[in-house]
Amino acid sequence: MSYYFTILSPLDTPLFQHEFGTSKQGGDGIARFPESARYMNQFVVHASLDVVEEVQWGSGVMYLKVIDRFYNNYISCFLTGGNIKFILLHAPPTTTTSTTSNPSLSSSSASFAAAPSTATGVGASPTSPATEEAIRQFFTDVYELWVKTLMNPFCGVGGEYREVKSNVFRARVQGLGRKYL
Repeated sequence: MSYYFTILSPLDTPLFQHEFGTSKQGGDGIARFPESARYMNQFVVHASLDVVEEVQWGSGVMYLKVIDRFYNNYISCFLTGGNIKFILLHAPPTTTTSTTSNPSLSSSSASFAAAPSTATGVGASPTSPATEEAIRQFFTDVYELWVKTLMNPFCGVGGEYREVKSNVFRARVQGLGRKYL
């Protein structure tokens, strides 16, 4: 699964952006967004903000789960008390059909036989309970990291939010992605 994570200010300006891939189930941690759609990630995330604003006032929770879907991309959101939005666009891997060496198996039975091995775990389905829980834990730990970053007296002056350019913050977000996603 490929992920595009962004942190948006209350005025919807990007404060942090990071792309990564899954490290679970033999993944290498590299995002596998198609080149033709990679430039659309920012657009899809910002298009989902209308849905975020509708949902945020109707529920009192910080983690909003999957709030929107754009083709095969799912958008999950986490809101902080200061209206900072953590948005994660996650795209399940595209499945390719392959031919089997055994002609007695049809392609439908071959794909059905392979399905149970990938049907469990974090990368199986973007809406599965295991994936939702992993994303919630990722958001919770990134929120803790975000609060620690904001507590730095050099982070922002006068209540302004600035883009986070820290390599340490980026590395820790990458590590949390490896841990949970």
